[in-house]
Amino acid sequence: MDPSPLDVDVLRAALPTTQWRRVDVVEETGSTNADLIARASAGEDIAGAVLLAEHQTAGRGRHGRTWSAPPRSQISMSVGVDTTGVAPDAWGWLPLLTGLAVAHTVRDLGVDAGLKWPNDVLVGTGKLAGILAEVAAPVIVVGLGLNVSLTADELPDPNAVSLLMLGHDADRTALTVDLLHALGGRLAQWRAGEDAALAADYRAVSTTIGTQVRALLPGDSEIVGTATGIDDSGRLLIDDAGTTVTVSAGDITHLRPASP
Repeated sequence: MDPSPLDVDVLRAALPTTQWRRVDVVEETGSTNADLIARASAGEDIAGAVLLAEHQTAGRGRHGRTWSAPPRSQISMSVGVDTTGVAPDAWGWLPLLTGLAVAHTVRDLGVDAGLKWPNDVLVGTGKLAGILAEVAAPVIVVGLGLNVSLTADELPDPNAVSLLMLGHDADRTALTVDLLHALGGRLAQWRAGEDAALAADYRAVSTTIGTQVRALLPGDSEIVGTATGIDDSGRLLIDDAGTTVTVSAGDITHLRPASP
């Protein structure tokens, strides 16, 4: 039996219109991020827009990787975030704070989720959710895919995991409401310039800090060392043979474990 469809009326009634002023659910699309960006290109103000798809056939991750999953098995959602008044060097926080909102939302369900820098939501070594931010200035479109009811044989990636596989039979509509409330709170912190508070909360659930990592950079160069922290701009600090190197999410191609 298919999971229940998202109830757009419940979503619209439960969300503050001051923050999320338009909420839409479509049955199927290629990419919710691409759809919001297309709407912006056509002249629509997508700030505060929320777009959800019951089935996303060409979801995208970082570096153009694509994935898909059975209908109604995920929360596939994109939101438009207005960057007016926020310095461009703070925009890099958006995918990280979205990951933080997702992690705390599922932790409230009893799921021991953490964040692999910059913004993969993990439970153990399994990826529960992924996030992609794309600029459509002055708006940034932030998309997320959260695995809800996927079974092991439906996973788009063998390294993925779902809430159902972790023993949680979540209602997607209620979970979406919780996610958007959590994201709204994190965005309010971001707009208020509370980067230090965001960074402290991020560090508390980081699975990267303290591990040996290999940061692969464009041009086949790499940095290998110990991840020692996250700074107040959301950048990763790596101790490379006694020298601290700072990298932002946009600097690297991949971040992988490294042997000690």
